[in-house]
Amino acid sequence: MRIQAFDFSVDLLQALLWQYNDADNLRGLLECKQAWYEQNHTAFWENWIRDVFDLRTANDFGLSVWAEILGVPLAVTVDPTKPDTPVLGFGGSNRNFGHGGFGCKSSSTVGLTVEQKRTVLRLRYFQLVSRGTIPEINQFMKMLLGDQGQVYVLDPNDMTYVVYVFTFQPNPGLTFVLDTYDLLPRPAGVGVRRIVVNRPSFGFGEYNKNFEHGTFPE
Repeated sequence: MRIQAFDFSVDLLQALLWQYNDADNLRGLLECKQAWYEQNHTAFWENWIRDVFDLRTANDFGLSVWAEILGVPLAVTVDPTKPDTPVLGFGGSNRNFGHGGFGCKSSSTVGLTVEQKRTVLRLRYFQLVSRGTIPEINQFMKMLLGDQGQVYVLDPNDMTYVVYVFTFQPNPGLTFVLDTYDLLPRPAGVGVRRIVVNRPSFGFGEYNKNFEHGTFPE
């Protein structure tokens, strides 16, 4: 998402004709109005770009606006635990530590963090405007997750699925987003898979490890 640089500044003193340069009262009025514009006009639009328009920095209000525009829910409904699922507890009908997880009797709603919301909405935005080509997706993933590590897409060239390769272990927040929302960009009608390759692998060259420094990856 590229955002054009805007200049919201207004120079009201340009309206002052040269013959009135020495008119102190008139100049004082314009300077006061200039100060008001800088505080209320320029600051308003700069804050609006930061808090609403720019998905990289938008706050909760701005993200809720984008969610309506893009048609993406920012809360996840969690279904109740199935009756036959082992649930942590004590007694004859429950599992103890190491044999069961925490269960949920009724459905509940899980909210996302601000960073998760930004990730979801940026993925959805790109999904709508992208052509789905591999170079385009790789460039976008670099912008989206480049600060965490390298993510790139491989195409098997058989129109079945594309493979997203993560060279780092995604944190729980990112993993939850990727597991819950089907938003990873790819060509229409093509599936998607994710793998994590965060161990050094055997090879030669600048980006690989040689003997005794890496293993053969599967």
